Amino acid sequence: GRIVIGEGDEDAAPMLYIGEEIGAGVGPRVDLGVAALEGSTLCAKDMPGSMAVVAMAPAGSLLHAPDVYMDKIAIGPGYPEGTIDLDRDPGDNIRALAIAKGVRASEITVSILDRPRHAEIIRNCRNAGACVRLITDGDVAAIILTTHPFETGVDMYLGRGGASEGVLAACVLRCAGGQMQGRLALETRDQIAQAQRLGLLDARRKYSVGDMAAGDVVVCVTGVTAGPLVGGVSLGKTTIDTETIVYRSATGTIRRIHAIHRAAGKFD
Repeated sequence: GRIVIGEGDEDAAPMLYIGEEIGAGVGPRVDLGVAALEGSTLCAKDMPGSMAVVAMAPAGSLLHAPDVYMDKIAIGPGYPEGTIDLDRDPGDNIRALAIAKGVRASEITVSILDRPRHAEIIRNCRNAGACVRLITDGDVAAIILTTHPFETGVDMYLGRGGASEGVLAACVLRCAGGQMQGRLALETRDQIAQAQRLGLLDARRKYSVGDMAAGDVVVCVTGVTAGPLVGGVSLGKTTIDTETIVYRSATGTIRRIHAIHRAAGKFD
């Protein structure tokens, strides 16, 4: 397999770098997307929501995203195609989603990274009457939470975050359902050149879920610190407990695995 979403370029990461070849060299070729620790700041501060993510799909199925930001909008499954559009005003997207859901705009909750760059988006969402849930980090989890709005209370994700995280989130939506659009934020000549080297020639293209993750996609999400999506690592006297969610697009299944590891030494 080949890592297409990893921990950075080969010069910046000792392992799990973009382009690294892994595996025994036999069997079908696959693309791999990896976030060894999604939400590293959350983990460092012992805050909820950090997790490890790995996605796998047939070779050529995952978008080879450069190390840049991506503008994103996402909602869960069950709504008409085209309910949201990245080029619309946030208020228009909120009202369209409210109509599709059969509720008032004031009953829509939008998750947004709490960053100065999002001040206008936050203001527009509030002016439209929506509830705004600000998060400190972890937009992969925030997008995944839109797939179960009645349980999580999150209807929409909106804002700018890492392009790699956008592809990983699209992998989950490919399996669990939902709509998402992303556009690379290419603001410098170097960033445009980096994207072009990866074959991404249209700097203004909007990528859908299918554009970012195609084919038979499998995603595993394991909690590190407990959060609203998945439980964290629990250290016992002689065991280590973990919780993992496994998504697969071919079967449409979502499995939760609570594992009790008695051989604690395997984590050394």
